[in-house]
Amino acid sequence: MNDAPPSLVGTRRLGWLLALPKLAIVLLVAALLSLLALLHHNEQDEERAALIKDVLWLEQNIRFHLSGNEEQLQQLALDMAETGEAQRLFRLRAGHMLKNAPDIAQILWLDSQRHVIDALPSPLPPEQDKEAFGPTATADAFERARLLSKASYSEPFLLAGERAHIAMLTPVFAERRLTGMLLAVYPLEALLSSQVPWWFTEKYNVEIVDDNDVRYATKSRIAGPGNQSYDIPFDPPGYGLKLRVTSYRTPDNWLPRLLIAAIIALAGGVFWSLWLVRDLMRKRSRAEEALRAEHAFRAAMEDSLTVGMRARDLDGRVIYVNPAFCRMTGFTAEELVGAAPPMPYWAPEQMERTYAMHQTVLAGAAPQDGFEITFMRKNGERFQALVYEAKLIDGKGKHTGWMASVLDITERKHAEELARQQQEQLQFTARLVTMGEMASTLAHELNQPLAAIASYNTGCLNLLAQPETRAEDLRPALEKIGHQAQRAGKIIRRVHDFVRKSEPKRAPCAIGEVIEDCLGFIEPEARKRQVRIDCRIPPLPPVLADRVMLEQVLLNLIRNGMDAMADTPLRDRSLNISATAEGGQLRIAVTDNGCGIAPEISDRLFTAFFSTKPDGMGIGLSICRSIVEFHRGRLWNEDNPDSPTGSGTIFAFTLPLEAP
Repeated sequence: MNDAPPSLVGTRRLGWLLALPKLAIVLLVAALLSLLALLHHNEQDEERAALIKDVLWLEQNIRFHLSGNEEQLQQLALDMAETGEAQRLFRLRAGHMLKNAPDIAQILWLDSQRHVIDALPSPLPPEQDKEAFGPTATADAFERARLLSKASYSEPFLLAGERAHIAMLTPVFAERRLTGMLLAVYPLEALLSSQVPWWFTEKYNVEIVDDNDVRYATKSRIAGPGNQSYDIPFDPPGYGLKLRVTSYRTPDNWLPRLLIAAIIALAGGVFWSLWLVRDLMRKRSRAEEALRAEHAFRAAMEDSLTVGMRARDLDGRVIYVNPAFCRMTGFTAEELVGAAPPMPYWAPEQMERTYAMHQTVLAGAAPQDGFEITFMRKNGERFQALVYEAKLIDGKGKHTGWMASVLDITERKHAEELARQQQEQLQFTARLVTMGEMASTLAHELNQPLAAIASYNTGCLNLLAQPETRAEDLRPALEKIGHQAQRAGKIIRRVHDFVRKSEPKRAPCAIGEVIEDCLGFIEPEARKRQVRIDCRIPPLPPVLADRVMLEQVLLNLIRNGMDAMADTPLRDRSLNISATAEGGQLRIAVTDNGCGIAPEISDRLFTAFFSTKPDGMGIGLSICRSIVEFHRGRLWNEDNPDSPTGSGTIFAFTLPLEAP
């Protein structure tokens, strides 16, 4: 008993009814294709039989022609051996042959040593072709003709602009002694041109090839793809040469093929119409299956994302959120879908800024590289989010809303802040190290005004001990005491400002004043090391920079330059500081005449904790580069080409010229 549903039984019955005409159509098409293949095979056989017949005729025609020329040369050789006027006879008979045989390019008369006695049409071969008639091409043929006492052909050789030739050599005997050799030169192209009739080339392409399929000559009047080819040995001359004749494709008889094509097209139309009914029945189930698969794929993809996805319509109402966004904010999809501004995940303290950015997005003016904003989780915790907004386009190409990708960057912001604090601490430590290294020099520099103050104070006390001392006598000493106190205070202020730990502050500052303050630090040490500092700074526009950071960079570069000149002769210990404005940037350069920097070290020079000094920490140049890049500039080094010592280094950095 059949328990299948009626709909399923009807579908099966319809399938069997449609299968019978399909099978009949398939058999009809197969029969027609078989008939077409049989007709094509018969045509190919007929064409090949005609090709072989024509090739045999052509080969026999060329053979007869070469044999006739061979007989004429043999007769000429016999006549030349029997007459005393051999040269006159050679020129007369050879000239006659050249007129009647256009395929012969030249006939030569050689002696027994293969030297040219005479030649037609030119008396001698060209200078560049003389060697071709020597051992390289015809020596074997010459020797074979001498041993066999009959005509012999040479292997193909190239003459006259890489054209292929063969030579036929006929020996000349007198009283059974070889006295010479007649040599006829055949250009293979000319041989085909004279012996292959025009009607033959209308049907075929004729080639002379060897066993390696190297083509020596060809003749054809029609270009196009070949259909069939037939090879036959080309003997004489032999040596593996073959005549290859290729037939061209003949125009097809289009009427039978048009009829067969029409029948096949009709059968295909009927076949397609039968399949259409079945396809309509299966179309619904396939669409439903594809929809389920697509839904499952999208659900798996959305569940695996760690990036929050949020879609809003043109009015700003939430129409979709993925699980990652729900985990990020702590709200469920039911709580968020359909929500309108203000959103439950907006932080109240930044409500105005968040709403303004919301309006910017709806206006289509959201930053392409994203924007950062503070969101609030359901438990009240704040987190930093990086949001990228893009248009939401439906299947018809219509703009229906906005799709946002939301990334929680709270941890990244914390890491960036920690890295910034560590960098500031490292810079502060580097300044302390610099001051520590300069402590003795600064102490000596500070001791001078203090000693002067003590000396002037003693002088004042001595003057006060004298009864005749007037107040005006004390004024110069007191003024000098005040000047020295200001000098000491200035030194202390510079040290205090340099080592003070503070937040980076970019403010307009004159680069000339920054360099002048650095020189106030470094001049005592420069005098101690006997280094001359040349600093000529023209008037330059101010730059937006942190003054202490720039002093740290310049101080580090100047001290490195002085260290590099430790072994430089005293007359060449010169350090140059320059500053120029060009291309919207300020370029500051520190040039020394020191030992220079090896190329293998230059690439690692700005790497942290790499130092060329025995007691160096390796953080100075790394910090300098970080400071310059913080100011959106670039720091690099290059060789000093104008150094009198033949070595030296230029450290340069740029700062952008910005409006304050």
